[in-house]
Amino acid sequence: MGEAFRTEKDALGEVRVPADRLWGAQTQRSIDNFPIGVPRFRWGRPVIRALGIVKLAAARANAKLGVLSADQAALIERAAREVVDGALDAEFPLVVFQTGSGTQSNMNANEVIANRAIQLAGGVVGSKKPVHPNDDVNRSQSSNDAFPAVMHVALVEAIDGRLLPAVDALAATLAAKSREFADVVMLGRTHLMDATPVTLGQVTGGWAAQLAEARGYVVGARDALLPIALGGTAVGTGLNAPEGFAEGVAAEIAAFTGKAFVTAPDKFAALSAHDAVVNASAAVRTLAGAAMKIANDVRWHASGPRAGLGEIAIPDNEPGSSIMPGKVNPTQCEALTMVAARVFGNDATVAFAGTQGNFQLNVYKPVMLHAALESVELLADALASFDLRCARGIEPLRGHLRANLERSLMLVTALNPHIGYENAAKIAQKAHREGTSLRAAALALGLVSAGDFDRWVDAAAMTRPDPAPG
Repeated sequence: MGEAFRTEKDALGEVRVPADRLWGAQTQRSIDNFPIGVPRFRWGRPVIRALGIVKLAAARANAKLGVLSADQAALIERAAREVVDGALDAEFPLVVFQTGSGTQSNMNANEVIANRAIQLAGGVVGSKKPVHPNDDVNRSQSSNDAFPAVMHVALVEAIDGRLLPAVDALAATLAAKSREFADVVMLGRTHLMDATPVTLGQVTGGWAAQLAEARGYVVGARDALLPIALGGTAVGTGLNAPEGFAEGVAAEIAAFTGKAFVTAPDKFAALSAHDAVVNASAAVRTLAGAAMKIANDVRWHASGPRAGLGEIAIPDNEPGSSIMPGKVNPTQCEALTMVAARVFGNDATVAFAGTQGNFQLNVYKPVMLHAALESVELLADALASFDLRCARGIEPLRGHLRANLERSLMLVTALNPHIGYENAAKIAQKAHREGTSLRAAALALGLVSAGDFDRWVDAAAMTRPDPAPG
């Protein structure tokens, strides 16, 4: 027995739709016309939820303005709540690669909500009575302003709900390590070469501070997403939207989400350019860059265990080689850096797509949203995993740290104020050339006494600014 279908109609004619599905003609046309990509390019929970929020808020605003009956608004809100809650996710089959305005996804939501509302009213799915997908669910809206609102809602909720908590957890772990390792003196490095001493606490504290700074960029970019385009309708003029709708629907979205969404001050810019999304993607990319730096530092410090730096230990999470027994690799570092690379690529997509606003409309909206949202979600997951399975388990290998420090020629820098740069350089060069200690080289050259050397070359003291004169 074959699959059952019903016949739906749109402006172009009849379309066969699977009988057990709530979507309608335009959704089906998009399925047929855009067989592009694999399931990961279908909209996930954040976007479907945002579609439901936008439609629910629009129904409320329209009812308050008297352009939608109370009964219709109530039915739309009940159906939209099911979309928000995830009960109808299977009814959203579309992939990202569709029209650049997101029209098919907007109509997918309109059709699903309308048909579910019809079900709730005891009507016939596909009849468009008592709720019509365009006339009622899409009332006072265009895909051109509804989908940008979805973009902002989905990104703000993902940033707040997933990314920032992951950043905060990792930063807290690193800050705790900074306090714990405040007295662990180690060799600093610049240009991958030996430098003057630092503490492991300063190193981990620097990582925490870098994360905090990048977090600030993300928060600023998130705030720039709060103005939404709804009320601009097709080209920014607000045609077919009643006065007060823009402000009212923004207020409804803000009330429902608990986020401070407001109406965009200029709807022409809100439809034709998505600089706020470009900026958000860039901020997430900056955070990914910070994460890559930290992950790379960790795997360098943990390299070895015998022929690398071997300065810190990280958790052994799984065997590292299919051929070398006992090998364990810094897998969480590698996973995080690969995610960062993906985020960089996504950001390039978003940045280019953001330039494709022609006249009154940017027509790369879906790919911008998908790429930016993927970056947020991937980075959130990777940061959380790195925190739990790597950062929390960092421990200093004190013996190796001490040995590296004692071998360093850059301790000679402490002598600069006392004997001058050039004399200090002679000591370092002699020690390096002859394979001796700095102390032995200094005494052999007669440039400093044993007592002065021991008093002046203090690795722990070198991790702090010099005392004030006098």
